[in-house]
Amino acid sequence: MNLMEGPARNNAIRTGSHDTASDPNRLSAAAPAPAGSRGRDRAGGAPESLPPDHTQAILETTKQVAALLKKSGCPFALVGSVAVYAHGIPVRLQHDTDFAVRREDAEAVVRILEENGIEIIEPPEDWLVKARTRGEQIDLIFSLADRPVTTELLDRAQQLPVDSVHMPVLAPTDLVSSRLAALSEHHCDFGALLPVARGLRERVDWDRVRREHGDAPMPDAFLYLLERLDVIPGREATDEGR
Repeated sequence: MNLMEGPARNNAIRTGSHDTASDPNRLSAAAPAPAGSRGRDRAGGAPESLPPDHTQAILETTKQVAALLKKSGCPFALVGSVAVYAHGIPVRLQHDTDFAVRREDAEAVVRILEENGIEIIEPPEDWLVKARTRGEQIDLIFSLADRPVTTELLDRAQQLPVDSVHMPVLAPTDLVSSRLAALSEHHCDFGALLPVARGLRERVDWDRVRREHGDAPMPDAFLYLLERLDVIPGREATDEGR
């Protein structure tokens, strides 16, 4: 996303800002660096703390929530970094697990999560609901980069295993497109998006991605970068092929 998915979400959530005082499982940035850490502070002094790898904990939370969403009968799809992981791209899971659900299903989804002991957190944003269990964050998203989650989007999801549990995962083209839509002047991390595009390049409808984003400056710049790196065909080559 870290896969992605609105600018506000990326600024507030994908930066990894959490209340470490209330979560003993998360490493405070002010904590002393562990022995043997390979990171160095900016002044070149003592090693700085590296972010903890929450991969297995997040996968367990993902499986728990997916099982409950299946039980609810509401359509959903895994999105964000865990969806990238499910598609076989090696990413480090650190922040949360994200699910796309329709806004009209929010009440039913929240009810079944609460009934099964998952804490619901009402954020100020109106495009998602946050939840928490086992010390891990869960985002139930109604809108991906200001694009509402629709039945059609969820119908395109692919059934994939996530740590041995099958669940619907956002399709590659939708996954890349939603991440491109989240790019802005305030969030323009091509470095995080590049390995996702490389790993999924043969499974993405790049013509559709170009149509969806038109001449939006940030997505257009990233697509140009992919062309220059020979990750995807250039526009001229595509036109000649037609």
